Amino acid sequence: MSRQALGKGLGALLQQTREMVENPAPLAGGENTVAKIAVSKIVPNRFQPRRVFNDEKLAELAQSIKEHGLTQPIVVVYDAGLDKYEIVVGERRFRASQLAGLTEIEAIIHKHLDDKQMCALALIENIQREDLNPIETALGYKSLMNKFDVTQTDLASYCGKSKAAVSNALRLLELPAEIQQALQDGTITEGHGKALLMVADPAKQAALFARLQKNKLSVRQAEDAARALMAPAGKPVKAAKPVEVVSFENELQTALGTKVEIKCGKNVKKGTLVIHYNSLDELDVIAGRLKK
Repeated sequence: MSRQALGKGLGALLQQTREMVENPAPLAGGENTVAKIAVSKIVPNRFQPRRVFNDEKLAELAQSIKEHGLTQPIVVVYDAGLDKYEIVVGERRFRASQLAGLTEIEAIIHKHLDDKQMCALALIENIQREDLNPIETALGYKSLMNKFDVTQTDLASYCGKSKAAVSNALRLLELPAEIQQALQDGTITEGHGKALLMVADPAKQAALFARLQKNKLSVRQAEDAARALMAPAGKPVKAAKPVEVVSFENELQTALGTKVEIKCGKNVKKGTLVIHYNSLDELDVIAGRLKK
C-alpha cells in the first residue's frame, strides 16, 4: 500500500471511529452494533501505547461512573479465536468501569479492524487527548512507523503534529533506561529530556541527570548546564541556542555522519545550515545521503 493511500485510509478510519463514538448507533449495513458486554469478556488492546494509568484519576472516573453511568461507550472488536472482545478505544473507561464494580459495559462492536488499524487508533486517540507520557508517545510513534512503513513526516501529518515534535519525541528513546523511566514517572519533563540529549558524553549526561533531580533544575537551567558541560575548556559558553535547534543539529549529524551547524538568531524561522566535509569522497557520500 502506498503512503499516500495509507494516509487517506487512516484518515477515513479515524473519521469513521469518531462518528461511531459520537453517535453510538448501528451503522448502515449492520457492520457495527452497539451492545452491553460482560466485563469478563473484554480484554485490553494489545497495541495500547499507554503503560501508566494514573490511579487517582481512574478512581475519580470510577466515582463519576457510579453516579452518572458510562456516558460514552467504548469501541471493541470481536476476536472469534479467543471468544473475547478486544478494546480499540476506551481502555481507561473500561478500567474505571471495573473499579466502579460494573459487570457489563456498553460497547460499539466493530467487525472490520486489522492489527495496523487497531495500533493506529490506540496511539492517535491517546496522542490527540495528550494522555501519554513522553516515552509512551515515542514508543507509539516508533510502533506506528514500523507497522505502517511511514516516514516521520508522514506520521506527523497523520497525527496533527509537527515533524520536529515527532523527531524530538523519538530521540528520547536514545536516552538511558533510568532517564526514560524518570520521564515515564513524571519526575522530569520532556524539556529536561531534550536538554539531557544535548550532552553526548554518557558520564556527563548521567551527572547532569543526577544534578537536575537533586537541585530541581528548571528546563532552562538544565539547558544552560548542558551547554556549559559541552563547551570546550576555557572557552565561554555561547549564547543559548533553542533546544529544538540543537536537537535538529544532532539528528542531522547522525543522519549525515558529519558535523552540522544551524546558525540562527532569535527568529529561528530564518538562518543558515552549514554541513562540514573533509574530503571530496566524504562530500560525495554526504550528497548521496541528502539525495535519499
